[in-house]
Amino acid sequence: MLLRKTFLVLSIAMSMYMDGRSQMITGRPLSLQECVQAAWESNLDVKQSDFSMERAAVTWRQSKANLLPNVSGEIDHTLNKGRSIDLSTNSYIDQKNTTGSYQVSANVTLFNGLRLMNTLKSSQYAYEASKMELQTSKDQLMLNVILAYLQILTNSDLLQQSLKTAEVAQKQVERLELMNEQGAIKPSDLTDLKGLLADNKVSIITNQNAFDGARLSLAQLMNTSYNKDLQVERLRADQVEMNYAATPDSIFTIALQQLAIIKAADLRTKSAEKAVQAARGNLFPSVGLGGGFYTPYSSAARDSASRKIEYYDQLSNNYRTYVGVGISIPIFNNFRYRNQIALAKIDLKTAEFTSKTKQIQLKQNIEQDYFNMTAAKNKYEALLEQVAAYAESFRAAEVRFNNGAATSVDYLIAKNNYDRANVNLIIARYDYVLRTKILDYYQGKPLW
Repeated sequence: MLLRKTFLVLSIAMSMYMDGRSQMITGRPLSLQECVQAAWESNLDVKQSDFSMERAAVTWRQSKANLLPNVSGEIDHTLNKGRSIDLSTNSYIDQKNTTGSYQVSANVTLFNGLRLMNTLKSSQYAYEASKMELQTSKDQLMLNVILAYLQILTNSDLLQQSLKTAEVAQKQVERLELMNEQGAIKPSDLTDLKGLLADNKVSIITNQNAFDGARLSLAQLMNTSYNKDLQVERLRADQVEMNYAATPDSIFTIALQQLAIIKAADLRTKSAEKAVQAARGNLFPSVGLGGGFYTPYSSAARDSASRKIEYYDQLSNNYRTYVGVGISIPIFNNFRYRNQIALAKIDLKTAEFTSKTKQIQLKQNIEQDYFNMTAAKNKYEALLEQVAAYAESFRAAEVRFNNGAATSVDYLIAKNNYDRANVNLIIARYDYVLRTKILDYYQGKPLW
């Protein structure tokens, strides 16, 4: 019964949480920063990276704790029957008796080839690397959110463009229907325009589906329920820089210092270096210091007058303390330590190779993204001119068509050219924005 009530309370709480997130989404348009923050807080991949970081933190804390002394205590009480040893005389007796012992001991490692210190440094670097890897996971998620965000804006603009296009076609169809009733046009002109209107309606459906799909993708990245009313803020004109000043080389130089993925690889290399040194420590002698306190009790203990020695008297009379220094020298261990060093060296080579590979990939990605940004900019500027030219051509064709000086074919060609140019311009604009956002990310610049 208690389990059912607990499950019910948790279900209600989760429902209220999801409703609250849905209200946040539907209440007003979300900014890019709000979308990224919401994704960071609830995305499953980020949560998994966070768990890995917490595990690395525990390992690091344990490495520090390994430098501290080990202290332990032991209490033993035994009921003996038959032949046993009398702890008070250390001789055999054959009777029922009770024995007890109390011990506290401690030991600390004084030297073991700096294995503990190097293990501590290795785990510290690993922990710092895990923090950078968590940031890398957030960065990747942020780029995915930006892509989904811009896809919403792109499909929203394409939907609005298709609605405007259909509106113009609808007005032309209505005008030609009146003229057709009066016999003032060829029937084929009307059917051509109706075919264009039907095509525009298909474009509206296609763009609406793409718009909804983009909103679904963003909602999934934020790990929230899909809402068909989700809206995002428009980008301001000052958020789009058309003259990108940075060069690929300058971007790469900054990225090497800024990006978490590069820092994580470097820290993994340092961790592997310390792991090699820690493995070498197993080849050196280990020196330890130990000490303790011990006292026994036996119910069979008697004094010189054969009187039973009391419990507390035995504890105070029989105790002993000890302290000692021990040295452990590795002589032969089936080459286990040598092979551990060899494996640690392979891990180091792997980490160095991974770090170098990530730098090469980063440089190649920057060069590719810079090329894509430049191409997107050139395409966008060319499309601006094309849209202006086709807009004038369509205006003239519409005037001639309305005055009966042009055929429906001429009108359809001009309109299709203008509509296609507008669609390409919308796609090119957001493609350029995406490329600049990626280059800004490489340099650690604010993305909103």
